[in-house]
Amino acid sequence: MFSLFYGLWKYIFSKTEFHVLILGIDKAGKTTLLEKLKSLYSNSEGLPSDRIVPTVGLNIGRIEVANAKLVFWDLGGQVGLRTIWEKYYEEAHAVIYVIDAACPSRFEDSKSALEKILRHEDLRGAPVLILANKQDLSGATSAEEVARYLDLKELDDRLYMFEAVSAHEGMGIKAATEWLVGVIERSKRAEALRARAGANAVV
Repeated sequence: MFSLFYGLWKYIFSKTEFHVLILGIDKAGKTTLLEKLKSLYSNSEGLPSDRIVPTVGLNIGRIEVANAKLVFWDLGGQVGLRTIWEKYYEEAHAVIYVIDAACPSRFEDSKSALEKILRHEDLRGAPVLILANKQDLSGATSAEEVARYLDLKELDDRLYMFEAVSAHEGMGIKAATEWLVGVIERSKRAEALRARAGANAVV
């Protein structure tokens, strides 16, 4: 009887853990986004903007949304660090790709880096949330304009969304995160990773 109640309790109260990559070229606002997520969804205040420095390597953050635990891997976006990204692809359930919408001169670099991500076999079927960040700055390009500029054909076969956000002020972050959790839970990518984890456990 105890095991029955324990199983029911575990089913109701346990939270599924998902791994999410936060990618984008340098100075797009990835770490600012991670710190804002931590302050919005956990007891952590997050680092103030003036103490955030460019990521060299990896920052990790954890939050809980609804019945899910999200583990974020924020990776450095400098050209020399982008080769490290693919080491994390295989275990990722989804990708958040951050673009500095206030700096159109770097859109081409952002597009090139994102196209490489989308073509990589290890990320097949992973949902993608593309954030047009820095909407708090005057002249920032809208999410619709960013989508038109990127014109990504590789998005046709996966779940994706463009969202205008301000990682600094928090605008749009909760809506984007809740969308991401919803699509991860029903994605074929999550099913495949669950099946692989089950197979490994049996072995």
